Amino acid sequence: MRIESIQGRLMATVVLSQALLAVGLVFAGQYYTYHRLLSTLDANLEAHAMSVAALVRYTEDASGNVYFDKTLLPGPIDPEHPDLFCVWTERSGLLTCSGNWPGGLELSRSGRMHWNFKWNRARYRGLRLANVPVLDREEGAQFHPQNLTIVYAARTAQIEKQVRAAAVFIALSSLGLLALTVGLALAGIKRGLLPLQELAARSALVSANHWQLDVPESARRVEELAPLTDSMTMMLARLESAFSAQREFLGNATHELKTPVAVLKSTLQSLEQRPRSSEEYRAGLEAALDDLARLEQLLDRMLRLARAEQWVRGGLGRDLETVDIARTCEEAMDRMRPLADSKRISLELRKNGPAPFAADPEDLHLVWVNLLENAVRHSGRDSSVRMAVSSRDGLTRVVLTDHGEGISPEDLPHIFERFYRGDRSRTRATGGFGLGLAIAKAIVEAYRGTIAAASAPGQGTEITVELPVTKS
Repeated sequence: MRIESIQGRLMATVVLSQALLAVGLVFAGQYYTYHRLLSTLDANLEAHAMSVAALVRYTEDASGNVYFDKTLLPGPIDPEHPDLFCVWTERSGLLTCSGNWPGGLELSRSGRMHWNFKWNRARYRGLRLANVPVLDREEGAQFHPQNLTIVYAARTAQIEKQVRAAAVFIALSSLGLLALTVGLALAGIKRGLLPLQELAARSALVSANHWQLDVPESARRVEELAPLTDSMTMMLARLESAFSAQREFLGNATHELKTPVAVLKSTLQSLEQRPRSSEEYRAGLEAALDDLARLEQLLDRMLRLARAEQWVRGGLGRDLETVDIARTCEEAMDRMRPLADSKRISLELRKNGPAPFAADPEDLHLVWVNLLENAVRHSGRDSSVRMAVSSRDGLTRVVLTDHGEGISPEDLPHIFERFYRGDRSRTRATGGFGLGLAIAKAIVEAYRGTIAAASAPGQGTEITVELPVTKS
């Protein structure tokens, strides 16, 4: 995979933009200089044409004819190249032309006032003035005055030379500014990336034993780095929490597995120490089988929890069928009824119709069984446990309520954690593994649902599960 440099891309962008700016300045400066000089040349052409018109005079007789006085011709606009001009009169036509007027050059006396043309590989700028009156007037003369048409042209070599000089000056200045800008941009980019480099160096110090990201002050002052530092801090907090939960899970799992294994080993060792009767061997094997059953149950629940959490993260794909949530609640109650009857606890189910949902029925059955078992075990004799199933606003809500001992405020935020037991005095005979609610939470979240608990000591507990309604 090709690795790109942010600094290189920024520098390339700066150089390209400045180069385009330099080229634009050259063309803009050249265009502006050319038209300004051309405007000045047009003004000079008009002044020289009027000077030529002033040299046309009437003859001393009364005929009204005119002649051209060449003795007072103005100097050329470009000292290095002579100007061209021709004068026409209304009556006699062509009156005079400059001595250097090229033979065969035909210019119309009508059309545009200013124009460019080329003659013998040389470029000229031309001007046509029409209906110019003869400025020389004899007092008392009785004749009809004549008007003149004057065509005056000058070489544009001087303008082209000045435009090229201006373009070269602007280009060199732009290159100098480009070099200066690139140097300043490079220094600015390097300095601007320093907070990112310092942040990367501090991030490298994060490890499994040190999750705290010490954000450097330089990175805190950069507005654009705030989302990155916030995201990294939140990510590290989640990772630390996940690693801590994983370590706690391993420790608890080791502890839970160690107890039945140690008991099983002790039972078998006691049977091996001396010869025993068949009844003693049978009793010992039954006790060993009980321990193995508990061990198998623990491993099964741990496997279910692991699979549910993997499914939440998208690691497992499953084919689901549409089931009725209320029906799965009924089946879970039927399974828990013997345990509830043994404590004289009544189980009640309220529903307002079917609640279709795409799920594996075994998953939902396991959720309701875990919740009901937990409620029954913590409810007093001659009490009741109720489940209410309702659908509204695109959600199916299952509310389980008991009238048991309740949960203390200190324990309530942790009841869905793995291996968590609010009653520290519970033994293998009186309590479970602390995985039932964790498994229920993992399965509910795998189906994009939520589970929450509300309780107070001595007032019972209410568990609410919300699942999205499956559209048919």
